Amino acid sequence: MKTRLITILNILILILSCTGCASLQGVNENSGKTSSAAGYETDAYTGGEIEGLGSVYEGRDEDSTPVKRVGVAMPTRTSERWINDGMSIKARLETLGYEVDLQYADDDIELQISQIESMIRNEADCLVISSIDSTKLVDVLKKARDNGISVIAYDRLLMDTDAVSYYASFDNKKVGTLIGEYISEHMGLKKASESGRSYTIEFFMGSPDDNNALFLYKGLMEVLKPYLDDGTLVCRSGRTSFYETCILRWSEDTAQGKCSDLIKEYYRDGDLDIACSAFDGFAYGILKAWKNAGLSEDSLPLITGQDAEKNAIKNIAEGRQGMTIYKDTRILAAKCVTMVQALLENSEPEINDTFQYNNNVLTVPAYLCDPVIIDEENYEEILIGGGYYTKEQLFQ
Repeated sequence: MKTRLITILNILILILSCTGCASLQGVNENSGKTSSAAGYETDAYTGGEIEGLGSVYEGRDEDSTPVKRVGVAMPTRTSERWINDGMSIKARLETLGYEVDLQYADDDIELQISQIESMIRNEADCLVISSIDSTKLVDVLKKARDNGISVIAYDRLLMDTDAVSYYASFDNKKVGTLIGEYISEHMGLKKASESGRSYTIEFFMGSPDDNNALFLYKGLMEVLKPYLDDGTLVCRSGRTSFYETCILRWSEDTAQGKCSDLIKEYYRDGDLDIACSAFDGFAYGILKAWKNAGLSEDSLPLITGQDAEKNAIKNIAEGRQGMTIYKDTRILAAKCVTMVQALLENSEPEINDTFQYNNNVLTVPAYLCDPVIIDEENYEEILIGGGYYTKEQLFQ
């Protein structure tokens, strides 16, 4: 019995001594790595190749290039188009293998700054930014530039900075031109001018902190100003300049309040012929103001819009809104993604404008997509036929 106990004790001592030697010999104090029995170096803190077990991070290729990170900063979720834009960009970038941080700032400038700062801290390789007020982003964009992060302005030009590489947008001046041409053709302004007939008009233009809104206004006025000058178009409020007609943050509520005030002061009889609106959201506000004033839908003015939102298309189909501008954000998102890919792979993206968009520091090379007029005659063919909406989405 004693002999068996002595034998067991000797075996235990031998095992303990071997374990201690292995513990001492396996650690490389200078590198923080251990040596496996097969002689492979492995990271003692993050795991790694262990013979017979494989990598601790399953599927990880130790020699692969690190995944590129892209930060996508969108301005708001109050308009369905920004939700669609953000999700489309994210999906396309992820399909290419990039890691994407998509953030919506809900029209809060300080929140957007904080979101971009977070993207910089998280070592984004590229930023796609659609700003709320780009003049407030100058400092944070400088941080991005100083950290070697490329920046693409998405649909809203980033002003007063040299940190922006490219601009992806629609031809915003053409948007205004198309709205003006639709009004001119639909109301027969050329014939009215020749015959001395006149129509009343009021303007609801975009946010003054959005450079696109000013481009739209310029395109619009190139078409309509001659008719304002010769009296064919009469604006009873007298507010026709951009800064007299712009609406901060593209607010539907502000547009509704403005229209209510105009009705009370100038159009109590519902004799406003044209509500020249730069956004579908403004059109909704105008319709609410009209209804709240007790005016009949039969006397509705010609109401214009932009963005081809689902509610706007329903209103067009039912005769409450005259037209909207369709901007196929699938195309814009795809062009933006090719810009990101080009920047991250050190190649040149496709550009079709190098002169229009000066941000007060530099002229930003841009790709401009074409906008399209949508009204009751073509919405089914273009939007439903083109797969942008289904009939159920529009009319359920």
